[in-house]
Amino acid sequence: MTQRITATPFYRPSDAALRFLPEGPYPNGPSKMSWVAIQHGPDATQGSLNVFDFESGNNRSHVLPGRPGFAFPCDDGHSFVAGCERTLGIFHPSDMTWSPFYENIDGTVEGTVINDGLVWENNLIFGTKDLEFKTPKAGLYLWRGSDGSLIQLRNDQVCSNGKAIVEVDGKTFLIDIDSPTRKIVRYPIDIAAGTLGDAEVVVDLTADPGVPDGAIVTPDGGSVIVSIYNPNPAPHGETRQYDMKSGELVTVWETPGSPQNTCPNLIEHDGKVHLVITTAVEHMPEDRQADAPQAGSLFIAPTEFESVGNCPRFPLAGL
Repeated sequence: MTQRITATPFYRPSDAALRFLPEGPYPNGPSKMSWVAIQHGPDATQGSLNVFDFESGNNRSHVLPGRPGFAFPCDDGHSFVAGCERTLGIFHPSDMTWSPFYENIDGTVEGTVINDGLVWENNLIFGTKDLEFKTPKAGLYLWRGSDGSLIQLRNDQVCSNGKAIVEVDGKTFLIDIDSPTRKIVRYPIDIAAGTLGDAEVVVDLTADPGVPDGAIVTPDGGSVIVSIYNPNPAPHGETRQYDMKSGELVTVWETPGSPQNTCPNLIEHDGKVHLVITTAVEHMPEDRQADAPQAGSLFIAPTEFESVGNCPRFPLAGL
């Protein structure tokens, strides 16, 4: 039987720009997390890195030089690796400096920007998105830390999302979502060779009214937790846990008053592991916002997990 849990809003940005498109929550030590505001409005060309402290309830926002798809803490404890527009770089909140280390990503096409990504060992795996959300021209990439090379794994996605790594029987697999397909897939991936195998569908959501967005795997690697971006009027949003072997829906976390869930992650706070869910106002006209009063809020919910799983910091050595 599927378990249903109601999540609670814990932070609602006072600035409407930060409510437009929050994504990418990521643990940054006990009771702390980072997240990105991908875009500060429908016509904005900037977004921000945000650092939230659960103890104080304080959120520090740092405007970035463009629209970030992802940002992850680095192993120096101060800086963040980010994918911003079409550039990979290191952002230093202390002095607001931005140090690019790879530029002109997706340079053979127009109208795409970096979207979701992950850190795996000393590598970055990330995708891009078509800003019009309709043409399969966006890339899926491996930035390989061993030699600093950028390898294109695919060039036919629309909105690359929901990335995680799982290891099964000594083999490494990439969990990946191209949101408009409404499918969660996994590929065998060989980092050293820079190759991707054939896709296997893990969860098929083609009959769902919502679109799968950000995703993580559970600490045991057996399930995927995916946020569903429902563009339709609804009393609540959903972030769901699916068993990857059976496809069974295990748990649904509901976000009352906010149907457009964007990304989940596990955060340690007060000695327990909680699920954090970001939600968005994006594409909502004023009348819909009135019916979704918590759109753009960040939600939290209890879990039974004993750890946050593998959430590595990006190693700066070798850059």
